[in-house]
Parts: sequence; C-alpha cells; structure tokens
Amino acid sequence: MAILTDTFKLTNGVEIPKVGFGMWQVPVGDTAYNAAATALKAGYRHIDTAKAYRNEADVGRAIRDSSIPRSDIFVTSKLPGATKTYDGAIADFNSTMKQLDIDYLDLYLVHAPWPWTEVGKNCDKENIDVWRAMEDIYATGKVKAIGVSNFNVHDLENILPGAKVKPMVDQIQYYVGFTEPKITTFAKQNDILIEAYSPLATGGMLQNAQMQELATKYNVSVAQLALRFCLQNGILPLPKAVSAAHIKNNAELDFEISTADMATLNALPDTAP
Repeated sequence: MAILTDTFKLTNGVEIPKVGFGMWQVPVGDTAYNAAATALKAGYRHIDTAKAYRNEADVGRAIRDSSIPRSDIFVTSKLPGATKTYDGAIADFNSTMKQLDIDYLDLYLVHAPWPWTEVGKNCDKENIDVWRAMEDIYATGKVKAIGVSNFNVHDLENILPGAKVKPMVDQIQYYVGFTEPKITTFAKQNDILIEAYSPLATGGMLQNAQMQELATKYNVSVAQLALRFCLQNGILPLPKAVSAAHIKNNAELDFEISTADMATLNALPDTAP
C-alpha cells in the first residue's frame, strides 16, 4: 500500500499523495462519513470533496474522528462552478471551511470554468476575478495549494497571463481511451499536475473486453489496471467507492504495467460504452 503515501510534488513544493479518494456522488450523511472513514482506515491520506457534493461536513467529521494527525491527511475541496465573482468566491470558501471544520485546506480548486447549468458558457472575464480571489485565499495561508477543475487549454490560457500564482492542479475527467491529450500536454508544459476524476469512467469501462484481458494478464482487477495506467502516465487518480472491499482493492496498485502494454492502453479508443 506504499502507493497511498507516495507523492507528486506541486510547483510550490507541496507534496500531494499520488492516489486520492473521491467523494463525488457519495450520498450525504452516514454513507459519506463511512466511506471517508473507511478510506482513512485503509491507508488513504488524500480525500477529495467539493461544496457542490454537499458532503464536506461528513468528510470533516471523518477526518476529525480518525485520530490521524491533520498534517498527515491531504484535503481538497472546490469552489462551485456557478460562483463567478470575487466576493462570492471568498464567501463560498469561508462556508466550505465552516462545513469541513478543519484548520486549513491542502488544495482548493475552481470546480468548473462555467456554471454546471450552462456548460460551455464563456466566463473568461469572471474567471479572472475568481482566480484573483483564489490567489488572495492562498495568501492567507488557509490553503496550501490552488488550482482548477474542468479547465481546457483556452480556460487556462485565459488566467495564466495575469496570474501571480499559477494553477498547480487541473482536475479533469481522464481514463483509458479518454486521456485529453491537448489539456494534458499543455498542463505538463506549464507544470500543472493533472488529476483524474472518474478514472474508471464511473464504472463504464469495467466490462470492456480488452481491459478485462489485460487485467487477467497482470492478475489484477480492471479497476486496479485503470488506476495504475493513470499513475504510470504521471496522472493522479481519484477513485470513488463506498464498499470496504472496493476501497481496499483500489489501493492495491504496487505492480508495473509493461511499456508495450502501456502503449496498447494509450492507443485504445474510449473504453466506456
């Protein structure tokens, strides 16, 4: 389980555990609390939530109840995509901190370049204001690192020229057959770490015949193969699970995919139906 404590280093020197535990779509209340608590017990040290998930309070409670030193847990939350003003960003951050009830955040992300009800809307001017708020939040020391989520190359190019602090992370949908090469290449050129949400294509790839065949070759599950694929591409995966067995299984990634098989996986078409 060494992979759970191995880290990537962000541009400001902050170390982020290479595998995170995602809280997207985990129901609020006991389910979310138990999922986060089980993940921490299983050795995960990186929990990813968001104001939009509405389970920040459950995550915070699991962290406080874990008896693990706060400094040993990496916690991410996100500013809602619909929040597109400086003042709104500050207010939402304060609300997030109140919900989590922890001393500081390790990573705070702008959840999307547009409101989720208006996907694709141009919010370039507003995103510059929001990024200024993110920089000011970072300057308070209440957040160790800042970044974005669902930003494409255009969205990144919009905020980079005027940024005093560059985004350190871009969290995007990424899985075998859907690897966003334009965004990942641009991010690498700008020292931005890519995090993969839905690295299992929200379960869509688990029945893929080619994935099953390769997983059998390595004597691992399709999920383990998919997560290891992300890691070997230098991407940080954020698997989500609620059952203790899946939570544990997703962390057993201490195996190596061969160069030839990585080439095969990188050439596959979309593995989700």
